[in-house]
Amino acid sequence: MENIAVETHNLTVSYNRRPVLWNIDFEVPAGEIIGVIGPNGSGKTTLLKAIMGLIPLSSGYVKIFDKNLEEVRNRISYVPQRESVDWDFPASVLDLVLMGRYNKGNIFKRSSKKDLEIAKEALEKVNMLEYSNRQISQLSGGQQQRAFIARSLAQGADLYIMDEPFVGVDAATEEAILNLMTEMKNDGKTVLVVHHDLQTAKDYFDWIILLNTRMVAVGPKKDIFKEDLLQEAYGGKLNVLSKVGDLIKEKGFPVREK
Repeated sequence: MENIAVETHNLTVSYNRRPVLWNIDFEVPAGEIIGVIGPNGSGKTTLLKAIMGLIPLSSGYVKIFDKNLEEVRNRISYVPQRESVDWDFPASVLDLVLMGRYNKGNIFKRSSKKDLEIAKEALEKVNMLEYSNRQISQLSGGQQQRAFIARSLAQGADLYIMDEPFVGVDAATEEAILNLMTEMKNDGKTVLVVHHDLQTAKDYFDWIILLNTRMVAVGPKKDIFKEDLLQEAYGGKLNVLSKVGDLIKEKGFPVREK
């Protein structure tokens, strides 16, 4: 595969000697929107943290753009789960987005005019420019998510790693995030997203990493959405999911509120 964005080999992560991820091997291409899916407790967030170097590996390695993490850290941007962030931290939306412009070398440096322009441009892309001076604690869930994504955009990365960006957001924010991901892809960026909803994963992603502690499958979505692979990842839960999906279709229920 040419232009590999992320590669893991024999990746194992354990908590208290119990493997949470076991012997994970995959390669995913640059310039695609890639979904990491699997049942609850399958190690999706752990995989992102392992790729980012935020937790120690029991074995194996990760390569990003065919390099070690330390060599390419400035090319990676991470959007964590919204509930893992302290939203009471006293910062305005603009302050938060400007954090995307800091790096190891200039953390105490004042923001330049260019930094400010880039931050405002990022806020405009997520329709949040008018909230620039608002405290982050005063934002709705969807607005907080948008502000976090703007911070990520301001970084100007090549690989965007997002953990459950669609959780707890309204339909407008969901659409805005999807449009941004498509824009990133069109700019040659790679977007790696943990996502919990099997129903929408098929629409959202080009490639899928299907996980359940072990690697079940990886590839273009048409190769992954097959009953045997999904059954292997989800087991008995798949029947429940399928029934829910059928019911939604049959009764014409909206998948989410507008």
